[in-house]
Amino acid sequence: MKNLSSLQNLGFTQYEAACYMALIQDHPVNGSRLSRLSGVARSRVYDVLQGLKAKGYVVEVKQGAYAPLPSDELIKRVTARFNANIAALEKEITRTAQKTDLEFIWTLTGYDTVMEKAIEMIKNAEKEIYVRLFPKADQRLERYLKRADEKKVNIRYIAMGEIPRKFDIQVIHPEQETLVETIGGSSFDVICDRKEALTGIFEPGNEDLSPINWTRNRWFVTASRDSLRHDFFHCFLQKTYDNNEALTEDEKKIYRIIKQDR
Repeated sequence: MKNLSSLQNLGFTQYEAACYMALIQDHPVNGSRLSRLSGVARSRVYDVLQGLKAKGYVVEVKQGAYAPLPSDELIKRVTARFNANIAALEKEITRTAQKTDLEFIWTLTGYDTVMEKAIEMIKNAEKEIYVRLFPKADQRLERYLKRADEKKVNIRYIAMGEIPRKFDIQVIHPEQETLVETIGGSSFDVICDRKEALTGIFEPGNEDLSPINWTRNRWFVTASRDSLRHDFFHCFLQKTYDNNEALTEDEKKIYRIIKQDR
């Protein structure tokens, strides 16, 4: 019998999964034949069938002969029950959860895991997103940031490398050529709606084991957001003070927006 883990993950017992999959392949059949097809002992197969009937997954089409609920209908019913259970769980958790202002800082590892969390945050953002990204991370998140921009979410972007300009409020960090060596890796920062932060450093050659912090702790979020705001000022200060260059009208506009963005 094929791997039955998918059905088992949806609440079927091993025997129920084996019997249902056997019935999908050949029906209607009696208990004796189903026992041979499924590998479930004949002494158990009728109890299993009664359980599947009670759940609405099997029907007795004539005395002693059984057929399965069509697979598309099974998927609809399992989906509906799963969603109902999730909704009930959400209500129960909301009702019983400890009320506290304390928010912990969680550590995520695995490059793809971190990127999936960043994508989720960007999709859910409603007002603003501050990001500080190296090119590799930019390639993963670019399309989601563009969609957020199209929804009128304010994007504040610090490029840690030669990344083409995509947003009105975007600058290139002035020391991006030496940053990996200076900080020990590629920094990664996504801060959304002043409520949620995902920050850390991906170590070269060790990205999947690099710890990246995720939190809704308001003090951590505020500090992380301010760090990115100050990087904008760093860009302007280095240009005017170290390079003795005047800001362009566009840079002056960005400076005013970031200064007011407290």
